Amino acid sequence: MTTIHVKRAFKFRFYPTDAQAAELSRTFGCVRKVYNLALQARTEAWTLRQERVNYNATSAMLTAWKKTEELAYLGEVSSVPLQQALRHLQGAFSNFWQKRAKYPTFKSRKKSRKSAEYTSSAFRFRDGRLTLAKMAEPLAIVWSRQLPEGATPSTVTVSQDSAGRWFVSLLCEDRPTMPDAPGGSAVGIDAGVTSLVTLSTGEKITNPRHERKDRERLARAQRNLARKVKGEGANRTKARIKVGRVHARIADRRRDFLHKLTTRLVRDNQVVVIEDLTVRNMLRNRRLSRAIADASWSEMRSMLEYKCEWYGRDLVVVDRWFPSSKLCSTCGTLRSRMPLNVREWTCDCGTTHDRDVNAAKNILAAGLAVAACGDGVRPQRSTPGGRSSVKQEVVPPRRSRAAAQPRG
Repeated sequence: MTTIHVKRAFKFRFYPTDAQAAELSRTFGCVRKVYNLALQARTEAWTLRQERVNYNATSAMLTAWKKTEELAYLGEVSSVPLQQALRHLQGAFSNFWQKRAKYPTFKSRKKSRKSAEYTSSAFRFRDGRLTLAKMAEPLAIVWSRQLPEGATPSTVTVSQDSAGRWFVSLLCEDRPTMPDAPGGSAVGIDAGVTSLVTLSTGEKITNPRHERKDRERLARAQRNLARKVKGEGANRTKARIKVGRVHARIADRRRDFLHKLTTRLVRDNQVVVIEDLTVRNMLRNRRLSRAIADASWSEMRSMLEYKCEWYGRDLVVVDRWFPSSKLCSTCGTLRSRMPLNVREWTCDCGTTHDRDVNAAKNILAAGLAVAACGDGVRPQRSTPGGRSSVKQEVVPPRRSRAAAQPRG
């Protein structure tokens, strides 16, 4: 039994009173305002004076903003979410300076995520009742799962999605456990569109195509929204929420399916080998972009990463240039080309391959070779341009709030 201490977020729905909803909506607006003001100040400082403004400077700016008549309303909400917004902006700039992300962008009132983060000084959690700062009553949370025994949240994040649903995420220390996988068990995974994944065992898992199933419903809701006059009218708001509900239904079903799939793969195998796919570039293919986005390979990889870390499994990532489809898994012969329409082929050695199963077997073999001996084990697997044929990627810990959602 593998056990490790991790910070884990538990997400629940809750139903606020009218007063609580109004307070949270004001807080969301203030968080967005402070973030945008600080981003503007930091951008101007760098553009005009080549000066880097840090978190402490923006925190002092926030104090000054509250004293002005124009921004006095910032003092009406809890100060903790506002300070957290400045910390998140500092993190965004750190990622930018270290070339891990693009330059931070302004938050939009309509498109950006509505959320506010509270640290332990801004909420009270006793006997399963959570009360936020500036609120007299605890939140009416639907406890759909149990928190770890004796766990006390270190941070609480409240959010509202495009469908109007309210969520609260509690970050707690946890010790997720899972029985050890059978000795030597390993699996190679080839991602696809028709089959979401093909395993080196020969198993193919069909792509549920959640977006395609609700495409007609989504199109109808979007047409209804397009007919409404732009503005803040009640009818347009209702139509916008209907569109959000369809999107939420698709996302919820997709996430649930991926959680069940990745948990099974991690539970049954000690070593999981995947390809390093460049999903962002693949989405530029107009014919396949919708299907690729619906498959959500990036989310599946993210789940495999943190679940392997939690449960003591090994995740090996094979280089994107490794010719898994063109290589015979039996004799190692490398074909010069393999068009996408070729789904089955016969090697010169007489072996007939299913394209996806063969690719999954090659991915597994490459991953095991890297894990055991390093790169360059099989020379015929070299790729054009001097790129490494296979590699073992060090998977970074996923500790961001976006990644730390309820895990299946």
